[in-house]
Amino acid sequence: MKGLKKILLLILVVFVIAQFFKPEQNTGDLTSIEPFLEETNPPEPVRVILQESCYDCHSDYTRYPWYSHITPVNYWLAEHVNDGKKHFNVSKWNSYSIKKKDHKIEELIEMVEAKEMPLESYTLAHSEAKLSEADISSIKEWAEHVRIKLTLLPKPQ
Repeated sequence: MKGLKKILLLILVVFVIAQFFKPEQNTGDLTSIEPFLEETNPPEPVRVILQESCYDCHSDYTRYPWYSHITPVNYWLAEHVNDGKKHFNVSKWNSYSIKKKDHKIEELIEMVEAKEMPLESYTLAHSEAKLSEADISSIKEWAEHVRIKLTLLPKPQ
């Protein structure tokens, strides 16, 4: 029994010390999303969906829940955010070529239709982010209009 108490005490000490080590948070400026919104012009219901379901992992601004300050959860969240931004970051929209923008919107449609986004692990903690069939339809309709608009933009020489 003494050995078990020592092991539990050691685990507790390691857990407490781990709380002093945290990954960098994704707390950029929310205005970095504006160029994306201006160019893609989502209707208000789609803007709300994007805010609730996408931006935390796919922009330079994340709204962190209370439990994001607990190690090791914070490292797990940081990995999700970094991975999401690696695939598509609306805050970097202006740095994308027209071809890349079109490809990212095409992927957005595919991921939402396949119900692969938002991630189930995200919607478990953020029930408001879960997409209904009507939400999926609205996103798809908006995204298809964006793709058409992108094909009409002048191509760089």
